[in-house]
Amino acid sequence: MKNVTWRGALPSRKTLAIVPPFLWLILFLLVPFILVLKISFADLKFGVPPYTSLTEIKDQTVSLVLNLRGYELLFTDSLYIATYLNSIKMALVTTVCCILIGYPMAYYIARSSPWIRNLLLLGVILPFWTSLLLRVYAWVGILRNDGLLNKLLQWLGIISAPLEIYRTDLAVYIGLIYAYLPFFILPLYANLVKLDVRLLEAAYDLGASPWRAFLAVTLPLSIPGVVAGAMLVFIPSVGEYVIPEMLGGANTLMMGRVMWTEFFNNADWPMAAAVTCVMVMVLLVPLVIFQYNEVRQLKTDRREAA
Repeated sequence: MKNVTWRGALPSRKTLAIVPPFLWLILFLLVPFILVLKISFADLKFGVPPYTSLTEIKDQTVSLVLNLRGYELLFTDSLYIATYLNSIKMALVTTVCCILIGYPMAYYIARSSPWIRNLLLLGVILPFWTSLLLRVYAWVGILRNDGLLNKLLQWLGIISAPLEIYRTDLAVYIGLIYAYLPFFILPLYANLVKLDVRLLEAAYDLGASPWRAFLAVTLPLSIPGVVAGAMLVFIPSVGEYVIPEMLGGANTLMMGRVMWTEFFNNADWPMAAAVTCVMVMVLLVPLVIFQYNEVRQLKTDRREAA
């Protein structure tokens, strides 16, 4: 009796490895976004659900009705335009501050001895063990007029009257930088710790000063880590809700607060969905730039290896 061998194409290990992440993204990212996109083209209706259907059956004809009220308001109402611009501005400022503060910290951690490095990394990761809500609420007690910061400054004689920090944009910046600084430090540290120190030694042998070696060797090679960390800070900062709500004032316009207001206070789901979809489109720009840089860097590395 002859053995029958099946020669059909079997999926490779790489294919099997990427299937679960793709299924996860489709189920928990793509499908919810399609639902939100569908709601954004509906019209407001008092009922359950609080929006109209996109399809209409009349006289044995199925019609697709797309309502553009939400998108029209977004691009004509100055309030929404100002909110988008202010959200992007605050996210950009937060990202720049995280770069200026986080780069020296990540560099110092990467250059420390192993046991000190582990302690410093623990200090960076430790805040994640506590809820973000509790950590932001702690900043309320620090920044308010009768909070710890003003009391300390008055006790030291630096100020005579409390500083108005709480419920201002400055308080929001402090909260955003505090919350997202670890997201910049960790990927940059992972990049710097893998840097080949022999390149720096070669630069020193050729007569370069430490600062010149940093600019010529360390900084260019750490750009992928800087870009990755900046994306991890910028993207969630644009849609942040908790920090502006707890630390910001009534005039602090950010997209997270607008979406919350439209969804829960105004019960205008189509308008809130339109705000969400446009925000996702805005965030796709840095994601595309990041992906382009990653692909270009990968091609460069392959050419150099060849």
